[in-house]
Amino acid sequence: MSRRLVLRAAPALRVDARRLQPEALAALSADEVRRLRLPHGRDEVELGEWFDVAEEASTSEGPRLHIVGDLSRFDAVGAGLAQGDLEVTGDVGDAAGMGMTGGRLAIHGSARDLVACAMRGGWLEVDGDVRDLAASALPGDTDGMSGGTLVVRGRAGTRLADRMRRGSVVIQGDTGDFTASRMVAGTLAVGGAGGLHTAWGMRRGSLVFAGASPSLAPTFVPVDSEAPVFWQLLARDLARFGSPFDALARRRVRRWAGDLAVMGKGELLVPE
Repeated sequence: MSRRLVLRAAPALRVDARRLQPEALAALSADEVRRLRLPHGRDEVELGEWFDVAEEASTSEGPRLHIVGDLSRFDAVGAGLAQGDLEVTGDVGDAAGMGMTGGRLAIHGSARDLVACAMRGGWLEVDGDVRDLAASALPGDTDGMSGGTLVVRGRAGTRLADRMRRGSVVIQGDTGDFTASRMVAGTLAVGGAGGLHTAWGMRRGSLVFAGASPSLAPTFVPVDSEAPVFWQLLARDLARFGSPFDALARRRVRRWAGDLAVMGKGELLVPE
């Protein structure tokens, strides 16, 4: 079952959209979908006030939901997604894909803060830009992203992958300040340039810069060993994400270890 929601009128206030799950909506009739209530400010408003509801042909084996329109006032799109295919044609608000454990969320637009925060599984892809704290921890939590894959075709803001523990993050554009700050584990690949204080407080994990070399603190030291087998495996895995990662396997790599200020054992890989 594939549902299609087309935004007819923008809400006056911000909306919590976490109830828009492919599996949940597939079990409802069209009228029941229209009557589904979403938090809007301090009230709840029926979905039909904003969206036209229809069925859509799909080749997906599981439940699928396609939302069309400018959802920049809709927060938590795809939050808690466990299975199914959720596709958004347009921009979205904060916390897209928050706490995902499975399924696929594709955003053909840009997203605001906290994209993929506390993500534990699944696939999340953003065609445009994301703002601050993507793949990071929820406010007050100690663990950031701990599984799954986040792909951003544009740029990312500050504190990308803060406290990240596991999973993979691929950013094709530039990133802001404090990229990979306090990173515990996982893989982060950046195609463009990084901001200030890259990998501040990094403990473990792998950070790849395929574009411009980042400005590193003196608490990172060069490593003479090139680890060619590991590099080839990692480079060929990143090649599936396209330019500029598709040519990494043909380049030599320089390795840096740190952040030694916190006894960190992370590594930064900068192809030459």
